[in-house]
Amino acid sequence: MKIQKTSQTNANNFFDLLSEEIIFTILDFTNTNPFDRKSFSLVCKSFYITESKHRKNLKPLRQEHLPKILNRYPNVNHLDLSLCLRLNNSSLTVISNICKDSLNSIDLSRSRSFSYNGLMSLALNCKNLVSIDLSNATELRDAAAAAVAEAKNLERLWLVRCKLITDTGIGCIAVGCKKLRLISLKWCIGVSDLGVGLIAVKCKEIRSLDLSYLPITNKCLPSILKLQYLEYIALEGCFGIDDDSLAALKHGCKSLKALDMSSCQNISHVGLSSLTSGAGGLQQTLAYGSPVTLALANSLRSLSILQSVKLDGCPVTSAGLKAIGNWCISLSELSLSKCVGVTDEGLSSLVTKHKDLKKLDITCCRKITDVSIAYITSSCTNLTSLRMESCTLVPSEAFVFIGQQCQFLEELDLTDNEIDDKGLKSISKCSKLSSLRIGICLNISDKGLSHIGMKCSKLTELDLYRSAGITDLGILAICQGCSGLEMINMSYCIDVTDSSLLALSKCSRLNTFESRGCPLITSLGLAAIAKGCKQLIKLDIKKCHNIGDAAMLQLAHFSQNLRQITLSYSSVTDVGLLALASISCLQSMTVLHLKGLTPSGLSAALLACGGLTKVKLHVSFKSLLPQPLFEHLEARCCVFDWRDKEFQVSP
Repeated sequence: MKIQKTSQTNANNFFDLLSEEIIFTILDFTNTNPFDRKSFSLVCKSFYITESKHRKNLKPLRQEHLPKILNRYPNVNHLDLSLCLRLNNSSLTVISNICKDSLNSIDLSRSRSFSYNGLMSLALNCKNLVSIDLSNATELRDAAAAAVAEAKNLERLWLVRCKLITDTGIGCIAVGCKKLRLISLKWCIGVSDLGVGLIAVKCKEIRSLDLSYLPITNKCLPSILKLQYLEYIALEGCFGIDDDSLAALKHGCKSLKALDMSSCQNISHVGLSSLTSGAGGLQQTLAYGSPVTLALANSLRSLSILQSVKLDGCPVTSAGLKAIGNWCISLSELSLSKCVGVTDEGLSSLVTKHKDLKKLDITCCRKITDVSIAYITSSCTNLTSLRMESCTLVPSEAFVFIGQQCQFLEELDLTDNEIDDKGLKSISKCSKLSSLRIGICLNISDKGLSHIGMKCSKLTELDLYRSAGITDLGILAICQGCSGLEMINMSYCIDVTDSSLLALSKCSRLNTFESRGCPLITSLGLAAIAKGCKQLIKLDIKKCHNIGDAAMLQLAHFSQNLRQITLSYSSVTDVGLLALASISCLQSMTVLHLKGLTPSGLSAALLACGGLTKVKLHVSFKSLLPQPLFEHLEARCCVFDWRDKEFQVSP
């Protein structure tokens, strides 16, 4: 009878009738929640095998698990090792031997301990490798660059902050990797005109070139501007380039679509005109460092399809803003963040001419008033992003205009403004809102926040930092209406209690929770968060004096994805810290001023927590912990950040 029952069950298993392609399509819809894939693979052996074949991207935590993981997932084509800070040559050899032809992209942007041998193995065995990110590999030298040059099919290469690589190494890459389309040499201070020139001469397919903060001059520019397909060039902080050197160029780059000249203090509108001469297809320009005057605007007049202008930190004039408004008819993005000189007159004139604006950043434009807001909201009704932190002269009544006119907003930053509950009620009409930042808004209360909770169901990020008028009622309204919430910062909302945390525990997608300076929340509330929010990655409970070891035990049991935690001034002791050490994903820990923490307990916790990469401690522990402990942890690539603030016992 048991055999017959089993046979009948198999006959009724409809998944057996589905092809592998159909099941792959089903798995494509499980990418939003990492637990869904795990649950799927645990259903049965066939599901386990199917999920293994389907997985294309991996982001492992430890190098010691690589052989097992890579053997389970044979079809991986993108490997993100940015969480594996300790990655030696043996690990790269394992990767190259197992993945071989399947691997086409690898991210080593935060990894260390590997060198020429590991990269050579990777380049020779993984013939289809087209993308390598070696950013922050500050110890790599020209020999490593020569190894990378053996990846003949390479198309994208990031070498950001590889400060020991020189023109010699870049020359090897230029000769060996002729299919390169993107290369970033930002902060490669050992690379000069010679290396950049070799890239320009040998790599004819280059589309994107980042030369930020390189000690280059005008010598390499002619070769660069001859690149037939060049679409993006970044010259941020290139102080060796000035107007005179650019003026010598007879023709600009006609294929150029985006230009970054941030912090180019020696380039004015004159040099910009030379560089963009003939670049009629330019769609984006960043010109930080040059005053935004009428002359600058006139120099860009020929760029008829310019879509994005970012002038962050520039001194501006009303005449310059007016001129930009007059000549550019296709602008969809404008950033004037921290621009000195932005006034109602200039900004109002500009926005009335750009009714198709989708993104506007006027952060810290402290001279604008409700006049500007009225013009922005009446003219730019299709805005999807508005950032206006610290626009302190804008009165509370003006924020009502935002909800009345700009109902397509998805991102809104009103940090440190005079908005009140009436403004929040109006903004609640923006039903597509996913990110709302209303920290340091002292005029808002639960009443206004409740409107957001009732109508903004797509909200995923909420910042309430130091908005002291918010209590449990407001948080409860958010939790009831915004079940997809992923991040909340309610630090220094001093009237919030465990009731808020119990409500937040129902938001299963929550991954970032910041509640520092909330004295009324306790271990009971945080335990609820741990049980209900298993995707929690970042936790800040600094100055939450009533949270102690009981909550840490629950985090250790339920929050196995936790990577960053701040415990300063809480009531956690050795017991709680040792419990947290069992979380294999934990990488960053701040443990300043814990009354119940002893040197022996701290030592045990640090040794047990094998994945730690950064620990912030009070300097008093430096002499209390054994030196071999530091040597051991530093060998595991753990960095100590010592603070010398006065020790204060938590009440």
